[in-house]
Formats: sequence, structure tokens, C-alpha cells
Amino acid sequence: MGRAEERRARQRGGRRAAPKRRRSTPETGAAGSGPGATAAKKSLIRRLFTWKKILGTFFGFCLLIIAAFIGLYLYVDVPAANIAAQQQSNVYKFSDGRTVLTRDGKVNREIVDLSKVPRKVQLTFVAAENKSFYHDAGVDFKGTARALLNTVSGKGKQGGSTITQQYVKNYYLNQDQTVTRKLKELVISLKVDREKKKDDILAGYINTSYYGRNAYGIQAAAQAYFHTDAEKLDVAQGAYLAALLQAPSQYDWAVATDTGKRLVTARWNYVLNNMVDEGWLSKPQRDAMHFPKIKEPKAAAGLGGQKGYLVELANQQLEQQLMAEQGLTQSEAENAVVGKGWTITLNIDRKKQAALEKAVKSQLTGELDKKKRKVDGAVQPGAVSVDPKTGKIVALYGGQDYYKHYYNNATRKDYQPASTFKPVILAAALQNSATTQDGDPITANTIYDGTSGRQVVDHGSKVGFGPPNEDHQDYGPITVQQAMNNSVNSVFAQMGMDVGMRKVMDTAKQLGMDTKGMQAVPAQTLGSMGASPLEMAGIYATFANHGDKVTPTIVKSAERQGRTVKMPDPIGGSVIARTAADTVTSVLTGVVDDGTAKRVADNPLRDGQQVAGKTGTSDEDRSAWFTGYTPDLVTSVGLFGEDPKTRAHVSLTGAAGLLDSTGGPGRVNGGGFPAQIWAAYTFGVTDRSKFDLNTTQGAAVAPPPSSPSPSHSSSPSPSRSSSSPSPSHSSSPSPSRSSSSPSPSHSSSPSPSHSSSPSPSEPTDDITPEDPLDPGKQ
Repeated sequence: MGRAEERRARQRGGRRAAPKRRRSTPETGAAGSGPGATAAKKSLIRRLFTWKKILGTFFGFCLLIIAAFIGLYLYVDVPAANIAAQQQSNVYKFSDGRTVLTRDGKVNREIVDLSKVPRKVQLTFVAAENKSFYHDAGVDFKGTARALLNTVSGKGKQGGSTITQQYVKNYYLNQDQTVTRKLKELVISLKVDREKKKDDILAGYINTSYYGRNAYGIQAAAQAYFHTDAEKLDVAQGAYLAALLQAPSQYDWAVATDTGKRLVTARWNYVLNNMVDEGWLSKPQRDAMHFPKIKEPKAAAGLGGQKGYLVELANQQLEQQLMAEQGLTQSEAENAVVGKGWTITLNIDRKKQAALEKAVKSQLTGELDKKKRKVDGAVQPGAVSVDPKTGKIVALYGGQDYYKHYYNNATRKDYQPASTFKPVILAAALQNSATTQDGDPITANTIYDGTSGRQVVDHGSKVGFGPPNEDHQDYGPITVQQAMNNSVNSVFAQMGMDVGMRKVMDTAKQLGMDTKGMQAVPAQTLGSMGASPLEMAGIYATFANHGDKVTPTIVKSAERQGRTVKMPDPIGGSVIARTAADTVTSVLTGVVDDGTAKRVADNPLRDGQQVAGKTGTSDEDRSAWFTGYTPDLVTSVGLFGEDPKTRAHVSLTGAAGLLDSTGGPGRVNGGGFPAQIWAAYTFGVTDRSKFDLNTTQGAAVAPPPSSPSPSHSSSPSPSRSSSSPSPSHSSSPSPSRSSSSPSPSHSSSPSPSHSSSPSPSEPTDDITPEDPLDPGKQ
């Protein structure tokens, strides 16, 4: 460096001159974008995100959480017990929102000292819910963290709580699934575990838990399920009560479905096996135990007559909504609804409810005399009435009296719907544009072979299924319309194969049937699965609503302490095309006017009202059905044969003194009592109107084509208001023929009507036969 440069450097304070900025060139691109700039950026990232800084941030965050938790721990005190405030009667109102249906009575609770509960019975609850109870700090941090994350992210049901946490939730807090409530539960549980003895916590838990049957606490539960005191419970009974807490209503043996019974049995075994693993029960003692006998339930005060059935369904639907909305478990949802001071307004119309009860009494129960006829004691009617435009359940009949028959006949699913399932098969055929074995479209005019016992074929191969028709009656060549009118089993068994049984069952599910666990086999065409009047009313309401899904709903609104639960819309989107739904409706008008539901057609109150519907009778008269509808009202009526002591399915033959032509006990069918109840109720409350149908098929829009079978050559009933075709439908399509049907010359005349008909000329309902391939066989 020369002197001149040194002098200039001193003048600049010893700093060197900054290098001149590089100009961008076509080779290097923009200034600062070369390798040097990239290295500078990487250097900046390294300076900002060093391992020390990352670890420091992490530990700082942890310290912040710890500090926040300490603050929360110091801030949150153990509150006063709220159990008395929470236990209030629910109020149930009719749809007008003013008239009170009932209050569900006072809470059934009796606190007992832990010393009154046998030690091993105490341990069943520990084995069921929290094996580490005697050693933990009262909190499952892992489970609580998972629950918090699920709550924040809106994921399903929660779990993982200790006995202490569940006790705190029941006794001090509530069932709400919120982050605030869960954090409070965590802190209070830690404090309660420090301040109270384990036995005191266990006593509080078993005395505050909800066991179903309106029973809070182990003493009330012991009385409700075993008609004994808590101090007299044995280990097997205690294990059942402990298992019950997971899902009280579902696991109640008296009303449980087969699935519910399987689940509670598995849970009972789980509890006892855990006791063996923990050394609280010896293996020989465990092996000697049998599932306890559960006593029949007793209804709570204020729920007599139909009230208990209405309240039960309302509670169930509100609980389901809380489970979906808040992620509650079933046990938590039940605990949040029963006896918690809700005001629940139902969709039940007071006048329609009274009319339905009157119709059942006048047409059936008023004629029963179990002292004179043993079978009369087995008759169990059930019915559900729905507005298809709104999905509201406007009337419901669950049994003769909730005090006398706890099981709700309107919602039970253990009886076969029989031929009321046939419209679902037709709907599946129309929805899927199905064809016969010859490739012809399946319509109302398609001709099938109605020979009784005819073997179902799949493109020439027999599938090993050939159901008989009622009385083994042969119809020969017969249209789908006529087969529906007369409930011809052989036709719909073949149609099910033509459509594909998987598609049939998929359509049933879309329409609202619970098909879980059902096999897609030809025997299902006979309606051999289990179904409830509630389900069948929903399916037919979807037909009446032109294919838009209807989910029957009994709860109009539910409010508690200023909080309103929003119930889901009962009307959903389209599940089958309107033309398919309307064609089914059109075809079902023929069942009333020309088929097995003549008692509906001939009812003097009908006054020209259009009606669509279907009868059904299961094997050995164990169940009989009529599900039918007008444009504004859908009602499903079921009649079930149930042994009053064992609840086994029994025959209804001879009920109410019904006789056959020989003077012997007469068979019960869907065209009898169920159809009579339906007509007496519906024609008294329905508005006179006509179906608005978008179809060219079926009895409602055109007379049936010339019948290839002599037994169906008569003209429609003159009383049919819809039997004459409209100008646009003056000519019906020519019948197509299934490859499985014989030529018209092969047709045979039907045999006379079966002997249990009220009159010799009246067409009768089918009988779903007993078949070894029937998975729903009783």
C-alpha cells in the first residue's frame, strides 16, 4: 500500500473501500443470485435454526406448559358436588309445545356405604374400568391427552378415563366434551386423589354412575336388575353391573339385540378374566361362574300406557345426537340425558296419537282374552306413523302398556318383515335398471313364472332355492304387478337373483334398513331378516317422498339451562330416483285395490282415498304386517307373537278367536288385524289427496295388462279412484316375458283362498316359509 493510499485509508478510519457492485451479465443472471447468494441464505437459516435455539425453544415451551398447569392447579378448586342439581325430572311435551305428555319422575338413587358392598363385587368395577386404580395418581395422562386432541380435532368418542376421573365427571362436573371441562377434570382428579381415600372414591363412583333403567348407583341397579340389595350381590352379578356401565341401554339383557347380548357377555367375561389376572379371583371360581339371570324391568313412575315408549325413543334419539355432536360415549350420553332437567318437545301429534291408540284397541286388543285363549297373551302389536314430507313421527304404539311390556314393539328388530320387503326388491330392480335372464327390462308388466316352489335360476343354473307360495298356490305366467298384488314368493325370489342380491341389500340400506350382518342371499327376498315398524315406516316414507331419504324422528327440540340441541334434518337427499320410487308407489296401490289388502280398500271410511301398501306374514304366523301410506301419512303396523314368559317367538294362529272354515284356529295375516288397524287409524286422520306420480307404470296410472293367468282376469275394483288411466297413459307397455316363465298356455288356475280368510272370495296374504337357507329363521 503506497503513502497516498495509506493517507486515504486513515481518512476513512482505517476502512478499506467497499468493492464495487457487480453488474449482472447474461452469463451470471441478476446481481446477487449466484452461488454466493445461495450460500448466504443457507448461512442465515443455520444462524436462525441452530440446535441450541430449537432445544431452547422446546424446553421453553415445556416450561410454559408446566407453569400454566401449575397456575391451573392453584386456580381450580374442588367444587361443591353438583349431583343433586343435575338430577332433575325431564319434561316431555306434545308437538304443540304447550301440552305436557309426562315428566319422567324422580331420580332413582340410594347411596350405600362401601362396607355394604361385598369386597369382590367392588373389585369387579376396578377390573372393568381401571385395574391400576389402587396404584395410580387418579389420572391417565396419556388417555386424557388423547381425549383432548380428539376433542380439539372433532374426532369421535373419548375414552381412557380412570375411575377417579369418571367419579369427578359424574359428581362434580358434567358430561360435556369440551377442552375446559377436560382440563378441570384432570386437575380436580389429581386433587381428589390426594385428598380422599381410594375406597371413598370407589364408593362415590359406584354410587353416582348410571346403570340404565333409570337407576343411579349400585343399590338402585341391584334392585332394578336383580331385585335384591347391593349387599347381597354375588361376583357374577357384580361383573354384569360393572360391564353394564359401558353402554347401559344396549347391554340391558331384557331389551338387548343379539349384538348387544354378545357384547355384554364378552364384557362380562373380560371383567372376570381381569380379576383372575389380578389375583382377585381364583381360576376354579371363575370357571364355575355362569352369566346371571336378569330380572324383567319395572317402568318408572309417570310412564304408563304409551308414555314410556315415547320417552324411551325420544331419549335414544337425543342421546344419539349428543354422541354425534359432542363425541360422547353411549354411557356418557345416557348419563347426560336421563334425569338432567331437559325440556323435550316431541313431534307426536296429540290427536293422531289418541287415534292410533283407539284403532289398536277397537280392532285388536279389545278382542283379546288371555284367560279364554292362551295365544291372546302372546299378541304384541306395534306401530309407527310418519309424515313423509317432514320425517316427523306423529304417532307411535309400543305395546299395550309400558308397565306391563317394557320392550318397545315399535322399535324392536327381532321379527321378520316378511313380504313388506318385496317393494324393496322392486325398487332395487328399477333403480339399477335390472333385466331378466333374457335381458328384458324389469317393469311392472314383466311376466314371471309364478309356479310355487319353482327353483331360482341364474342363467340356466339352479341356485338351490325354491320358496313355495302361500298354500303352494301356482299362478303360472304372471306380471310383476299381479305378483305384488298377491305376494307371490316365487316371482320375487327370481327377481332378486335377476337384480343381484348384493344390489338388493344395498338398496335396502340406502332406504334406511339396518343391514349390518345380513347376508346377501336369495332367502332374504322373503323378508327373512329382522326389522322394526320404525324401519319399515322410514323405508315406505322414502317411497312416498319420491325417493328422498326419510329418517323418522320423534324429537322436535331439546333444551336445558338455556342450551338447545339442534336435531338433524329428517329429510335427506335422493337415495333412489323419483321414477323408481313413484313406480313402487303406483304398483303398491294395486295391492290395496286388487290384492291382499282388500280390508283397507273396502273400509267404509276410505271415501275414494288413494292408498299404497303391502301386507306381510312370516313363517308359522309369528308376525303379521301392513305398511301403507297416503300422500301425507305413512304407517307401519306389526303384530308379533311373543311368549309372555320366555319372550320366544310363537305363532299367532287363533288369536282373538279367529277361526278357519272348519271351525279350527284361523291363521293371522297382514291383510287381517294389521290392515284393519291401519285403516281405522289412517282414514280417520289423513287429508284426502292423490299421489303425484312421475311414472307410466303400475296400478295407479293404468289398468294392468291382460292377465295370462285366468285368476287375474277380473277388472279392478270399482271403488278405485285411480284405476282409470290419465290421457297421457292411455296405453300401457306390452308385457315383457322373463326367460323363467312358461308360455301362457302353461298357466294353471289358482287354488281357492286359504281357509283363514274372513270371506272365501277375499285374497289373502302370503306366508314367508321356513327354509334351511333362511339366515333369519327363528
